Amino acid sequence: MDIMTGVGLVAGIIVIATMMLLGGDLHMFISEHAMIIIFGGSTAATMIRFPLSALMHGLPLGAKFAFTMSRLSAHDLVDELARIAEIARKQGPVGLEKVETDEPFLAKGIRYVADGYDLDFIRDNLERDRDNFLMHLDEGSKIYRAVGDCAPAFGMVGTLIGMVQMFANMTDPSKLGPFMATALLATLYGALVANLFCIPIADKLHGKLLDEETNRTLIIDGILMIRDSKSPTLVREMLLAYLPEKHRHAEGEPVPA
Repeated sequence: MDIMTGVGLVAGIIVIATMMLLGGDLHMFISEHAMIIIFGGSTAATMIRFPLSALMHGLPLGAKFAFTMSRLSAHDLVDELARIAEIARKQGPVGLEKVETDEPFLAKGIRYVADGYDLDFIRDNLERDRDNFLMHLDEGSKIYRAVGDCAPAFGMVGTLIGMVQMFANMTDPSKLGPFMATALLATLYGALVANLFCIPIADKLHGKLLDEETNRTLIIDGILMIRDSKSPTLVREMLLAYLPEKHRHAEGEPVPA
């Protein structure tokens, strides 16, 4: 689990709630009208901006990956692929049938090699799988960013509506306070939804996308080299290029051939 996402959200909520409680109670910060304009308006605008298929894939995938980490880091994948290459070298493709891994994408590549599929088939299928996954993850990032863009704008819309209602009822002082509160709370809700939730999650998903692209490309290259019967030492040395320079020599010791 990606602890930092959860910790950041909880910390942000605690800070906002504390500031609200210092000035009174939470009830004065609740407005059904402001919620309707922010959540209803942002949802409507996002539905117009994206097709249904993108929303169905992008939202749940984005929510999942914002709170989870990859099972294996790039360095772990280099070690794992070198180990698998050693097994393939000693036992042949049949020996890979008993190999277990926590990474589903890697497991699929191992199964292709164990089943004896040709190099082009393995490359095409793994690259297609990678590209589809990255496309859906990118859709998730774009959707959350779109909501983050819409929320402050609809907060301003709510503020304008509240101001119009307030000025239209200047003759009734009892209505001025509620309308002014609605106007200000709409802006508050829009800022919170955008800057505490949606935009940070969109940025987190963009970072996860870059990591997943690197890891899955690394896996594809490793699997193709294993299918091509490359030595474990060569597999490791070739895949170390995916690691930052400072990690290659300190952590990347060649597997004995």
